Amino acid sequence: MEESPRPAPFIGVVSDTHSYYDEALDVLLAGAVRIIHAGDVGTIDVLARLRVLAPVTPVMGNTDLPFWGDELPWEAEVEVLGLRILVGHIGHSLMGRHDPVAEGFDLVISGHSHKAAVEWRATTLFLNPGAAGKARFGGPRTLARVRVGPDGRPVPEIVSLD
Repeated sequence: MEESPRPAPFIGVVSDTHSYYDEALDVLLAGAVRIIHAGDVGTIDVLARLRVLAPVTPVMGNTDLPFWGDELPWEAEVEVLGLRILVGHIGHSLMGRHDPVAEGFDLVISGHSHKAAVEWRATTLFLNPGAAGKARFGGPRTLARVRVGPDGRPVPEIVSLD
């Protein structure tokens, strides 16, 4: 019997859960080497459930302050799968403090807009996974998975939760 190939390792990326944990995350993020939560987490229960699946790097979102005080960082830098990653909730605020392309980041992750987006600026990928919480603002609910391509660059996938 021939063994099926293992799926490539990936980073799970969520944002804007707003205290809601969708059971679909258990399946869609199973096998992630790390999960990044780009803010507006809500309650600790969301992070606890994600931590069952993989180590989690969370940042604070604009609605998290009443819940978290200063327990979560406003931004984070992490290296995963050889990718240098910068994470913050509001993209334009993050850009006010950083020049990710000049600083050599491979991947910049932000949330806040509730709209998934993928944009390349030079060799840096800017990724918004959309919102994984309950539907708001009429948009679809999404998350992202990021793998590393043969060239060492991030390869994003936007995944629907609807």
